[in-house]
Amino acid sequence: MKQPTTLRGFAALQPDKPAVIEAETGLAISYRELDERSNRLSRLLHAQGLRRGDRFAMVMENHLRCFEVAWAALRSGLLLVTVNRYLTPAEAAYIVNDSDARVVVSSRAMAELAGPLTALMPAVERRLMVDSAVDGAVDSAIDGWEPYEDAVAAFAPTPLDEEWLGGLMFYSSGTTGQPKGVVRALAAVPPDDAAAHALRVLMPRRFGFDGDTVYLSTAPLYHAAPMSYATNVHVLGGTTVFMRRFEPLAALAAIERWRVTHSQWVPTMFIRLLKLDEQQRHGFDLGSHRAAIHAAAPCPPEVKRRMIDWWGPIVGEYYGGSEANGITVIDSAEALQRPGSVGRALLGTLRICDESGAELPAGQDGLIYFERDALPFHYHKDEAKTRAAQHPQHPNWTTIGDIGHVDADGFLYLTDRASFMIISGGVNIYPQAVENALALHPAVADVAVIGVPDDEMGEAVKAIVEPADGVLPSPELAAAIVDFLRGKVARYMLPKSVDFIDRMPRLPTGKLYKKALRERYAARAAA
Repeated sequence: MKQPTTLRGFAALQPDKPAVIEAETGLAISYRELDERSNRLSRLLHAQGLRRGDRFAMVMENHLRCFEVAWAALRSGLLLVTVNRYLTPAEAAYIVNDSDARVVVSSRAMAELAGPLTALMPAVERRLMVDSAVDGAVDSAIDGWEPYEDAVAAFAPTPLDEEWLGGLMFYSSGTTGQPKGVVRALAAVPPDDAAAHALRVLMPRRFGFDGDTVYLSTAPLYHAAPMSYATNVHVLGGTTVFMRRFEPLAALAAIERWRVTHSQWVPTMFIRLLKLDEQQRHGFDLGSHRAAIHAAAPCPPEVKRRMIDWWGPIVGEYYGGSEANGITVIDSAEALQRPGSVGRALLGTLRICDESGAELPAGQDGLIYFERDALPFHYHKDEAKTRAAQHPQHPNWTTIGDIGHVDADGFLYLTDRASFMIISGGVNIYPQAVENALALHPAVADVAVIGVPDDEMGEAVKAIVEPADGVLPSPELAAAIVDFLRGKVARYMLPKSVDFIDRMPRLPTGKLYKKALRERYAARAAA
């Protein structure tokens, strides 16, 4: 029998196999249920007048219903806008309105956000409220929202007469400015077109995903990588296990309970896992675990080495952005040979360029571009931002603003984001090196390094530290942190000051919200 290439085919081939499992409760949706429920929603959206290329939005916690909402888009040619559940109502409304979403799906758990959001998105035609549970419990909708279950039940569980490959539309985290809507290029083909899925499964297949995969998703599903990987598992016929929220011990327990074969993490999760005591770390059977993938933020080389020592040579990494303009990958053996590298290009051709666009030789830091045959994305309603991401002479070379270099063998090393660079006394300083050196300090739970205004040097290096549990901030600790860095980073990179913070503004996706820190200190300097 020909191997299916999408949800519809696997629903026929293995209807009772779990497509999705909630790690904490064991609640599951089979392939048949996921197929039928996503069909009902796609029919509702079609009846509402949405057609290929139109957008609708999801504002939800990690929930079983997220997957049928995503698949309704992927099989009907629509773009699903996934909204960060931790935003304020005004921030969430900006994304819904900017994206031109015509329908919004939220949940009772999001009532504090969804309630105020109602009046802030006047162009939205329909608002659907998912129940807080999927086991038969029914919640009443809040004002301005209709019960999701009642709405979709009115439509048939069969596919639309005409199906198109749809996609996911993500908004950047806004760590360096106003969030940008990322629209990836999408082929005008049916959802079961094998060629269309070749790119979608390129990354999963690189790490050995197949129909027997049990994939653990540890991160928020509104983010690009978690939702993309979770749905790509269904293109291959595997099972996605998702966590409501990440906790180190719960993640290890999920690997053991569900016999997880593949998983995805961010470096801050690795750090929290490594800070568990020895008995906790080795108290679970992880024998099923074949591939642990990480991305989303730079991983300190020592953190990666210790994870490989613990889990074995199953740790892989990829580098890329929501724009999907290019991807690099690296496995454990390569990472040990080249500490700090994020690998060689799997998608696109790497180009490292200076500010004028001239290509730089191996070993020299510059702006990272990926060359593709055609422009792979654009920023919604923002031609200027799209153009700024393109190379001055080569429109199909695009960048997401990261700085790095390649070695003689084409392995990429990230230096930092261009926007995070500190210029102190005319010297360029990239904070990532300092942050990496402090990541596993026993007194440090989290750290950020920024430049703050300085009358003499222009900017001075400041370390902002979230102390580990039970550690009290003090001038002595600040001095000890600076001493710890001596010999690990260049003298000019040593922090001139160390401040302490109760909680680092790090997004659930693992990205540091450095913009908030920089604005806070800039405001203090202005005052």
